[in-house]
Amino acid sequence: MLSRRAFGAALPLLATALYLRPALADSQVQRASRPLMGTQLDITVQAADAEQRRLALQAAFAEMERLAGMMSRYRAASLVAALQRAAGRADEAVAVPAEMFAVLQMAKAMARRSGGAFDPTIGALAEWNFDPARPAMPTPAQLARELPLVDHRDLLLDERAMTAHLRRPGMRLDLGGIAKLPILAAGMQTLRRHGIEHAMLNGGGDVLVRGQLQGRDWRIGLRDPRAPAQLLGTLALSEGWVAASGDYERCFERAGRRYHHILDPQSGQPSQGPHGVVLVARRLEAINGLGAAIMVAGTEAGRHWLAQTPEVDALIAGRDGGLWQSAGMARRLGAA
Repeated sequence: MLSRRAFGAALPLLATALYLRPALADSQVQRASRPLMGTQLDITVQAADAEQRRLALQAAFAEMERLAGMMSRYRAASLVAALQRAAGRADEAVAVPAEMFAVLQMAKAMARRSGGAFDPTIGALAEWNFDPARPAMPTPAQLARELPLVDHRDLLLDERAMTAHLRRPGMRLDLGGIAKLPILAAGMQTLRRHGIEHAMLNGGGDVLVRGQLQGRDWRIGLRDPRAPAQLLGTLALSEGWVAASGDYERCFERAGRRYHHILDPQSGQPSQGPHGVVLVARRLEAINGLGAAIMVAGTEAGRHWLAQTPEVDALIAGRDGGLWQSAGMARRLGAA
């Protein structure tokens, strides 16, 4: 019998409210929230003109909702669903707009870089459900049938025609680990087009900031993955990303074992790598999908990839209770 214990209610690794509450008393600071991409999305902006803020927030949410609808695996009208329906039909490649094509290219690039530890075709493992209200896991027979359909090499992209195709029937995409950051970036771009230069977007453990809040860099608290009620320190950022991945996010328990939503494409089971990963970078492309790949491949592989990407600062909470920080992350936490 599946437990109803909601591990997904655990504290997120990133804490922003602690630093925002005093600023919200300022008439130039405004925060708005909506459910999006399976989480709560908070936008905080600072601008003198209230109407400008209202219109900018409205436009940003609309653009992000448009993109999320396009790339959702749960909406029948989405392009992800269209790709699933056309899977295995060689003459039915699906035309995709530039925004989604760029996400698919990033997904393929991360899959190659990680040796398949990140794989956007993980959606074929459709019997898993990590909603604590109705958790489910595949039977051995279902897993044996679905696992061979997970192979990023069978996601075919035609850059000239701007089409995508899944080579074999039954294949499915899950862009949850790669689409969120580009969607947040589109929201920030929309805010800027409306004249907003100071903003923070916080979507379920992924934070994008630009500018400052009341003349100071945005401050983001970093919780200790081993004891989430405690802060390890504070990150100060005026432009860029803080992205967190963890096995605490969407989980359920069965027979004393915890099952979380980051699946290993090789086994079809929840990953057995680190408990949590936090990445800080200025560029989206440097980190998109990397946290999920490290969660699957493990700390040593993660450290190897990070050594090749010096622009990324990182913290990895190992399954053994150890905590590894890059030199850049240690400097950030020490200086804030």
